[in-house]
Amino acid sequence: MTATIYKADPFCKTLEPQTVQVAAQNPMEAVVGKILESPGTVDFELVGYRVAVDPTTKVATVDLRLSPTSRRQFISLASCEQFALFGSLKKTLTSHPDWAIESVEFTDRGKAIEF
Repeated sequence: MTATIYKADPFCKTLEPQTVQVAAQNPMEAVVGKILESPGTVDFELVGYRVAVDPTTKVATVDLRLSPTSRRQFISLASCEQFALFGSLKKTLTSHPDWAIESVEFTDRGKAIEF
């Protein structure tokens, strides 16, 4: 199926839409995967993720799995890197009309990611 994801522009000022093809089964997981597959920084490595949505509160939780060997942590990301990662995920998930997600929370192995 076709889906729209949002990626940061080269200047980290706006999120620009991009059309991508994803598997029709689990499209929400697939769009998150598309965003995360983009090359990031060499010393920041994610090894997995999970997406869960509470239909009552319309809150999506994206649980990111940082590699144990990653030299950088979430807190060490520059503001542009944070915008590119978390902004892209939030905009993509809240913009899809079929999912009706109102907000997105981020966790690292179940613990809230705070900056």
